[in-house]
Amino acid sequence: MDVDGSAVDIGELKNGDIDESLYSRQLYVLGHEAMKRMGSSHILIAGLRGLGVEIAKNIALAGVKSLTLFDPEPAAMSDLSSQFFLHPDDVGKPRAAVTAPRVAELNAYTPVSIHPSDSLTSNLDDLRQYQVVVLTGTSLKDQLKISDFAHANGIYLVIVDTYGLFGSIFTDFGRQFAIADPNGENPVSGIVNGIDSEGLVSALDETRHGLEDGDYVTFSEVQGMAALNGSEPRKVTVKGPYTFSIGDVSGLGDYKQGGLFTQVKMPKIIDFQPLSRQLQKPEILMSDFAKFDRPQQLHLGIQALHAFKDKHGHFPRPHNDEDASHVLKLVQGLAGQGEERVELDEKLIRELSYQAQGDLSPMAAFFGGLAAQEVLKSVSGKFHPIVQWLYFDSLECLPSSVKRSEELCKPQGSRYDGQIAVFGTEFQEKLANVNQFLVGAGAIGCEMLKNWALIGLATGAKGNISVADMDQIEKSNLNRQFLFRPKDVGKLKADCAAEAVQAMNPELSGKITTLRDRVGPETEHIFNEDFWEGLDGVTNALDNVDARQYVDRRCVFFRKPLLDSGTLGTKGNCQVVLPHLTESYSSSQDPPEQSFPQCTLRSFPNKIEHTIAWAKEKFHQYFVGPPETVNLYVSQPNYIEQTLKQSGNEIPTLESIRNFLVTEKPSTFDDCIMWARHQFEKEYNNAIEQLLYNFPKDSTTASGAPFWSGPKRAPDPLQFDASNTTHFNFVKATANLHAFNYGIDGGNRVPDKYYIEVMENMIIPVFSPNPAVKIQADDKEPDPNAENGKSSFDDNDELEKLVSALPPPKTLAGFKLAPVEFEKDDDTNHHIDFITAASNLRAQNYAIAEADRHKTKFIAGKIIPAIATTTALVTGLVVLELYKIIDGKDTIDQYKNGFVNLALPFFGFSEPIASPKGKYLGQGGEVTVDKLWDRFELENITLQEFLNHFSSKGLEVMMLSSGVSLLYASFYPPNKLKDRMGLKLSQLVETISKKAIPDHQKNVIFEMTVEDQTGEDVEVPYVMLKLHK
Repeated sequence: MDVDGSAVDIGELKNGDIDESLYSRQLYVLGHEAMKRMGSSHILIAGLRGLGVEIAKNIALAGVKSLTLFDPEPAAMSDLSSQFFLHPDDVGKPRAAVTAPRVAELNAYTPVSIHPSDSLTSNLDDLRQYQVVVLTGTSLKDQLKISDFAHANGIYLVIVDTYGLFGSIFTDFGRQFAIADPNGENPVSGIVNGIDSEGLVSALDETRHGLEDGDYVTFSEVQGMAALNGSEPRKVTVKGPYTFSIGDVSGLGDYKQGGLFTQVKMPKIIDFQPLSRQLQKPEILMSDFAKFDRPQQLHLGIQALHAFKDKHGHFPRPHNDEDASHVLKLVQGLAGQGEERVELDEKLIRELSYQAQGDLSPMAAFFGGLAAQEVLKSVSGKFHPIVQWLYFDSLECLPSSVKRSEELCKPQGSRYDGQIAVFGTEFQEKLANVNQFLVGAGAIGCEMLKNWALIGLATGAKGNISVADMDQIEKSNLNRQFLFRPKDVGKLKADCAAEAVQAMNPELSGKITTLRDRVGPETEHIFNEDFWEGLDGVTNALDNVDARQYVDRRCVFFRKPLLDSGTLGTKGNCQVVLPHLTESYSSSQDPPEQSFPQCTLRSFPNKIEHTIAWAKEKFHQYFVGPPETVNLYVSQPNYIEQTLKQSGNEIPTLESIRNFLVTEKPSTFDDCIMWARHQFEKEYNNAIEQLLYNFPKDSTTASGAPFWSGPKRAPDPLQFDASNTTHFNFVKATANLHAFNYGIDGGNRVPDKYYIEVMENMIIPVFSPNPAVKIQADDKEPDPNAENGKSSFDDNDELEKLVSALPPPKTLAGFKLAPVEFEKDDDTNHHIDFITAASNLRAQNYAIAEADRHKTKFIAGKIIPAIATTTALVTGLVVLELYKIIDGKDTIDQYKNGFVNLALPFFGFSEPIASPKGKYLGQGGEVTVDKLWDRFELENITLQEFLNHFSSKGLEVMMLSSGVSLLYASFYPPNKLKDRMGLKLSQLVETISKKAIPDHQKNVIFEMTVEDQTGEDVEVPYVMLKLHK
C-alpha cells in the first residue's frame, strides 16, 4: 500500500539531485555522496509505537528512496504516551494504517508505504527488497529468525527497544562492512616546513598538524621531493604536535622547499556477527562509564523479559513483585550459563521488571535518534556504527517526592499509562501543574514541545507553557523542525509549533502562550519580574550563544532552574543549571571564533577560508557600508563635520560618498554592469600587478630567504574572460547587487548575452603600478599606510576638494540608497553567488583550490550543521533531566550533563559542576557564600542604614555603585557625602544617574567592594534592592 504525501514537485529535480534548499543543514553533516547513497536505499521499520514512529520520523526527514512501515496491531490508548502520530480516535485501528499517511507528510522526497503482511517471519524472502530492517517491539524468537536471514542475505539489521527508563540497541551490518568516513571531521591540511632524509615532516612555523597515528596524508607542491606529489597516501606516525613521520623516503631526493599535506580518509572494514552469536558473547559499547556493571546485567535482564512474555503472553506488570521475582529467577539462570559469571544487582533487575511495560517519550526520543542514525550509517557508509550493543538507563529519574506502588502504577485507561507504569499517578499530577518557559521554537524547540505534549506537561489546572520565538518558518527548517509543513512556510514558528502540539495532545488546548518577541534586554518590560517569578523552570532551545547567555543570566537572577542544550551536526550536549547547586551556562565559554590576520586577507591568502573571508569583506565594502554612509550624509545634519573628526577615516569615507553619489553613480542597469566589470579589473588584475610590483616573484627577505615561500603564495593577475563561468558570475552578481543599492530594475530579466554585449563595448584602462603605493608585508610589521603622526589638517586641501565635489544634502531630499542585508538562504538574491565568485577568483589568483557554492555558503553564512537524529536524541536527554527537576531532586549527583557524538559514536555523562564558593570573616566567624547564586536582598533603606547594616555583618563598604553610577566611596570628602547619607537607595540612584527607575522595574542591583574583619578586600555577592510597586 503506497501513501501519497507529496507536497513538493519532485519532478523539478533530476534523478539523483538533492534539494539543497530543503536539506542544506543536513548536507553539511552528511555530504552529497552519503545523501545520494541514502537516496537509493529502501528501509523497513517494524513496530510503530513511540519508538518506531520516532525512528520513522527521523529517517523520513533525512530522505531515503523508500520507507516501509509494518505494524498490523491495533493502536491502544496507552500508545499515546509516546506515539505522536496517533490520536484518541485511532484506538483500535492498525497502527501502520493510521501512522503511514502522517509520516508521509514529513518529506515529499521519501515515499512511505505499508508492508503487506500480517507477519514478518511468515515469508522471510519478502525482506530481500530492503537494504535495512529495523525491529522494535518484536519477540526475541522473531528477532533471531530475521537476524539469521538478514545476515545471510546482506540485509542490515537494527534491533531497538525501550522498557521504561531502560533501553537497548543492537546492530548487524554483515561481513566486511566498509566505513568510508569513521568520524565525519574535515580532513586536516597544512603547510610543510621541511622533510628530512628519515621521512620526518615538520609543519610550518610550529603550527600543530592535528594528525593522529594511523592517519594517511598526500602531498602537493613539494619541491625537491617531487615524487611525493600526487603519490599514494602515506601512513602517518605522530612524533610530536608539530612533526610526523611518513616512513621511508629514500630515493626521492632532497627536500628543497614548499609543499602542502592533506589528510586522506581511508575506509575501515568491520565484521559484524548475527544476533544468535552476540547474545552469547556480546560486544558492548559503553554509554555511561559511571554504570560500568549494568550493561551485562541488562543484556541478561532483557532476555529474561522476553522469556517471561513468551510464557505469560505479556511483559511483567508494573511494579508487581511477583512478576519481578519470576524475572529475577530467569536472570539468575541466564547468569550462570555464559563464559563469564555476571554479578547481579537484584534491585536493578526488579526495577527492570517493574518498568517493562513503561513507554516514555524521552526514551523513545533518545533511542529513536540513535537508531535512525545507525540506519543512515549503514546505507551511507558515513560515520562509525555501534558495535554491536548499547544499553542505556536513566534510573536517576525515578521520583523520590511521591510514592510508587502497584496500585499507583497500574493502567488507568489513560493516554499517559506508559508513563504512569514507571512513575505512578502522583508524579503524573506533578507534571500536569508545571509552568514552564521554552525559549525558541526551532529544531530543538519542536522536539521539546512534542515531548512535553506526550508526557502531559502543563495539562493540569495550574499548568502553562510559554513559548517565545520571533522567527518565521523557512523551507530549510522543514528538514528537522518536524512540527512544520510546507504550507507553514512564512508563518511564525511559535504559533505553528503550539498549534501542532495542541493537536497532538488536546489536553494542552489553552495551556500554551506564544510570545513573538525576542527575549533580551529590550523586552524586559514584556518578560518582566512578574513573568519570571511565575515560572517553575526554563528550557533553552536556542542556537545563539548571546541569547543563551542572556536567558542564563535571567535564570540566575530569578533563581530558576534552566535546561540548556545544543547540537552541531552529530554532536550534542545538554546542561542542567540548578539554583544554589551548579554553575551556570555562562560560567564556561566556547573558544572564540577563528579570525585571520588582516595582512593575510589583504595580500597573502593561502587557503580557501582566507579568500571567502576576503570576499565577505568585499560584500560589505561594495554593497553595505557605502550605501549606509550615503544615507547618513543625506539624512544626518552636520554629518561632514562629524566625519572630519574621525581622525584617519575622513578621506576614505568622503571618497566613498563621492563615488556613490557622483563619479560612479549609475542611472541604468548597463552602468551597473560596467561598474561590476571595473571591479573585476581592480581586484583581480590591478591589485595583483601592484602587489607583484612591490614584491616581485624573485624577491627575497632581509635574511636572503625567498619572499614568496611558506605561507606566502605568489599570485598571478587574471585576464577577464566572459566565457569563464566564474568571471561572468562575478560580474552578474555584482551588477545586480549594485543595482539593488540604487533601486534600478532589470537585472533578473536581462539575458546573459546582454551582459557580454555591454562589456564588449567597454574600454578598460591599462594599469600601471604606482611606485608610491606601500604594502604591509607582515602583520608583525607596522602598517606603512597607517597615520605616521600626520595631522588630518595636512590633508585640508584634499578634504576641501572632496567636500566641494559632493552635492549638498538638501538637494538630495528623499534620495536614499538600499544597503544589502546579507541573507544566505535566498538562492535568488545573488548574495552567495557574489561571495562564491569573488572568493574563487581570488583563489585563482593564488592557485588555491576553489570551493563550490555549497561549501562557500557554509563558511560565509556561518551555518550550523544540523540533523534531526541528534536533535531528537539530545531533547530526550533534556526531558529526562526535566523529570528530576520537577521531582525536586536537590543533590547534584542525581543530575547528568551529557555530551554525545553520534558519528564516533561517543557518550559522555557527568555530574554538573558545582557553583563557585567564597568566604569572608564576619562578626560571628567565617561565612561561606555562593558566588553565583547568593545575594543580599534589602528594602529601600537610606545609604547610612545600608552602611550600618553591612558593618553589623563585619563588612565595611569601601565603594558602592549601581550600573555606571558610583554612589558612595569611603574616600569621598564628608561634604560630598552629607546630602547622600539620608537619601533612600532608590532616590540616591535616580539623583546620581539623573534617570528615573523604569515603572516595570521592581528591583535595583548594587555592586560593592568591601573589607572583612581581616581588613582585606573580599569578594561578596551583589545587593538587590526590592521595590514594592
